[in-house]
Amino acid sequence: MSIFLSYIFLGLSLAAPIGPINAAQLDKGIKNGFFHAWLVGLGAMIADGVYMVAVYMGVVNFLEIPFVKSFLWLFGFFVLVYTGIESLLTAGKVVSNDRLKDESAAKSFISGFLMSISNPLTILFWLGIYGSVLAKTAAEYDKSQILIYSCAIFIGLLLWDLTMAAVASSFRRFMTSRILTLISILSGLSLIGFGLYFGYEAYKLFF
Repeated sequence: MSIFLSYIFLGLSLAAPIGPINAAQLDKGIKNGFFHAWLVGLGAMIADGVYMVAVYMGVVNFLEIPFVKSFLWLFGFFVLVYTGIESLLTAGKVVSNDRLKDESAAKSFISGFLMSISNPLTILFWLGIYGSVLAKTAAEYDKSQILIYSCAIFIGLLLWDLTMAAVASSFRRFMTSRILTLISILSGLSLIGFGLYFGYEAYKLFF
């Protein structure tokens, strides 16, 4: 049981570092409430699941090809800069509960999925962390245990997703519109900053 809990903690640790997904969840939670912030995280979790399966299937070598790497950096650049600019443009429109039903749940989910699936840092993280965990677990346990411990990592990701969604949505209740707008602007700038970093990394690979 203690091993299972340690893998849940690993999932929390993988999700916790401040990055584009947490910034986007904060922005969505402030503007649209808990459900939309949770959907951003859920989309990111599904992307994480894709990478877990990819690592399990041994796609690591394919991702080492320079062209593939540069494409991933560029894709991440476009997704994050677009999302960041959209966040800045809507920063002053912190919606009321009456408008929550008008917001697209699918858009929140897809934005989280695209941000995570196109994030080269996420890819490298999963290849490095999950790849080594997979190798260690496979050496010590059978395939059923690998599946159980992979599920434990996912539980950790889900717990962090729920926590971030709760924190982000609670901000709208206790803060003034001006502060909420400022947080939204900072979230947008953060996303653009990550996007520009990805663009720079793509530039270095090309030139």
